Amino acid sequence: MNIIVTGGAGFIGSNFVFHMLKAHPDYRIICLDKLTYAGNLSTLEPVMDNPNFRFVKADICDKEAVEKLFEEEKPDIVVNFAAESHVDRSIENPQIFLETNIIGTSVLMDACRKYGIKRYHQVSTDEVYGDLPLDRPDLFFTENTPIHTSSPYSSSKAGADLLVLAYHRTFGLPVTVSRCSNNYGPYHFPEKLIPLMIIRALHDESLPVYGDGLNVRDWLYVEDHCKAIDLIIHNGKVGEVYNVGGHNEMANIDIVKLILKQLGKPESLITYITDRKGHDRRYAIDPTKIHNDLGWLPETKFADGIVKTINWYLENESWWQPIVSGEYMDYYEKMYGDK
Repeated sequence: MNIIVTGGAGFIGSNFVFHMLKAHPDYRIICLDKLTYAGNLSTLEPVMDNPNFRFVKADICDKEAVEKLFEEEKPDIVVNFAAESHVDRSIENPQIFLETNIIGTSVLMDACRKYGIKRYHQVSTDEVYGDLPLDRPDLFFTENTPIHTSSPYSSSKAGADLLVLAYHRTFGLPVTVSRCSNNYGPYHFPEKLIPLMIIRALHDESLPVYGDGLNVRDWLYVEDHCKAIDLIIHNGKVGEVYNVGGHNEMANIDIVKLILKQLGKPESLITYITDRKGHDRRYAIDPTKIHNDLGWLPETKFADGIVKTINWYLENESWWQPIVSGEYMDYYEKMYGDK
């Protein structure tokens, strides 16, 4: 089985590459990644010498490069993680999100149609559903929840989802889509909430928290997400959407305080800053469908996963330090420095 994994040098994509090589040692995994700021080739260092792994630097928007790879590898399955994914960045520069997340997806699916594949899987996000009110803990996103986006990022992902499902209906392309809640774990890029707070707390720097910090997210350990996608591409029904959630709802401020406690740092490091534009209040996924149809359940409790994540960052400074000292710090100052 040949599987092309796009965006495989990013956070979730790299964890999926590791999972698949371990779970299916007879599979060939081909990683296609443009290596933008969030794609880090050093992340894939543990598997670069694996004979069943190949890395190709290319842009999913580059039709010629994508078709050349399909011609060479004859993939059975394509799993598309490649995406611009940071909400703040999408507010600063929406166009690049439309190009990568929508045009790139169409290029991949056209190649899938041309060369024939058994499955195209689109990795999406719960953010396409918009948000839920904080005072209605009984409400959850299901696969039938209407799309109601809040940011250029989520709009671009929703557009890609609709395009994927349209390719199934119009051309009969064998597709599946998964919409997942917030992931956390090893190799998470340092601009995101949990690694950002861990790294800044380690340096006794201020921890910027948007608004009142009461925005709620459903958190899923990245390894559990990878197992869900593995199940979907092998056993999921063509044309279906699967919500993948962790039943781990946490307010942002509670996560920040938990990280500080775990690291033995004072809450006085917390600094409340001007809220993000259009900031969604609550996300919560109902994963009943994937549990009933495919038998998937999250295995990692947040209390355990956050400790594992913090310890990983403590033990892998050589991975994140070069990122923090570079372009990321310029971006940090732009986003948080004067708020």
